[in-house]
This record gives sequence, structure tokens and C-alpha cells, in this order.
Amino acid sequence: MPEHESVWIDLQGVAFEQGYLTIGGIRTRYLHAGDHSKPVLVLLHGSGGHAEAYVRNLESHAEHFSTWSIDMLGHGYTGKPGHPLEIPHYVDHFLQFLDAIGAERASLSGESLGGWVAARAAADNPDRINRLVLNTAGGSQADPVVMKRIIDLSMAAAQNPSWETVQARIKWLMADESKDYDDIVASRQRIYRQPGFVDAMSDIMALQDPEIRARNLLGPSEYGSIEAPTMVLWTSDDPTADVDEGRRIASMIPGSRFEVMTGCGHWPQYEDAKTFNALHLEFLLGC
Repeated sequence: MPEHESVWIDLQGVAFEQGYLTIGGIRTRYLHAGDHSKPVLVLLHGSGGHAEAYVRNLESHAEHFSTWSIDMLGHGYTGKPGHPLEIPHYVDHFLQFLDAIGAERASLSGESLGGWVAARAAADNPDRINRLVLNTAGGSQADPVVMKRIIDLSMAAAQNPSWETVQARIKWLMADESKDYDDIVASRQRIYRQPGFVDAMSDIMALQDPEIRARNLLGPSEYGSIEAPTMVLWTSDDPTADVDEGRRIASMIPGSRFEVMTGCGHWPQYEDAKTFNALHLEFLLGC
């Protein structure tokens, strides 16, 4: 019998809190673990995602950091501004979040869309970022096949949040599709069933529009201006881009470190939390 997995089991025994802050008039949900006196670490999820993407990472990181996983602007249970969301909107929300928690600087780790936001934030605000991790990060290219796949899966799940449509969206993220990911599916299904979430998902999908995406893409100028010590983390089975694209991103960031995790898809922090946590913390602690 396969081992049962659940968000609550992942958090059981972890000293954490869930709460809300008002950021620029937007009610913003967070998960937090760790002493507030420790250095700040913020974790940013991917497109259409939510803070639970990091439930398997809070405990280990809380030993060293005041660790925050947030529902980004327009996502999860955070407020929906009601307009197409582009990278500057997410970056502004993140920076206002740092101000709200009283953090002049933070280490920042982003997965997928979160990595895109993190890279742009670090490029434009070197005085606010200590260390940076780009985890299967978006924002470096426009692959029409991948963009269409993201739109199709995401809009299908938002328009008809059945078990099957939401599970299909989750399984697309993972290398191991033999698992059912029931608890993550149930968590996301509840989010997608919120009133008005079809419109919210449409706003989230703005970055999959070729014209909008083009003006938000990052290139050598943006990556090259990142001053924070950076690790680019990729996986063997990422569905959005191959290892060579991750290596290309790393080549544009001065002095960056490049790592590949095997047997993982788009969520290495969840699929192989033990390896991710060890690698992530080694880098963030400057070991």
C-alpha cells in the first residue's frame, strides 16, 4: 500500500502560522515558520499555484530563517486585483510585502513564475536581495507549445474544477505521474472553486499571451545585472524547458551556480524535498 501523503502530515509537528497582511490594499495570505529575529527568506510559487508548494520545506528552513511562503498577487487566497498580471505587478507586491514585514533585505527563492518574479526583483533591486535561487524559473523564453499547454490545463481546471481537471494540472508538474497527489489536488480544487476564480485565472494567464510575454521576458541585460549570489536549479524532467535552458540562464548571471536534480519535474522542492532542502540550505547559508 502506498504511503499516504497530505499537506497536514507535511506540516504536523512544525511550528508555523497561517495569516494575512494587507499589502497595497490587497489581502495577502502567507505561511510562516521560524523566529522573526532570523534573516528573512521568501518563497514564491508558480503560475496558478499557492503557498502549499513549499509545505515540505518550511521546517528545515525555519531552523535558519524567518521563512515566508506567500500566495502571490491574484493567486490562492490572496486578493485578485481584477486586471491582467504582468511581472512588474508581482514584483511591486513582493517589495511591499517585504516592507510590511519590516525586512530591508531578504533571500529569495522562486519556482517557475516565482523564479521569473524573483529574477526581475533581484535585477532591479540589488539592495533588497541577499541570495537568490531560481528554481525551474520562467521568463527566459517563449515556447508556444508550452504556453498553450499551460493555458489549456489551467483554464480547464479553473472553469471546471473537477477532480480530474485539477489533478491533470498537478500531475503535469511532476515527474512521477503514478502518484495521485490527492491532498495537493484537494487544496488546489478548493482554491479554484472560489467565486470569480475563472476571471482570476484569465488574469494570471496573461503572461502566456505572446505580446504580453514578450515585453516581460528577461535577457542578458536583466540577468547580467543581478548582483546577489545566485543558484539556478533545474531538473531532469521539467515540462517547461530542458536542462540546457537552465544552463543558459545561469550563463547570463555573473558568478552563478548551476545545479540539476534528477527524477523531478517542475516541483523539485516537493517531489524530492530531502535533496532540495539540503542543496537549497547549503547555498542559502553560503556553505
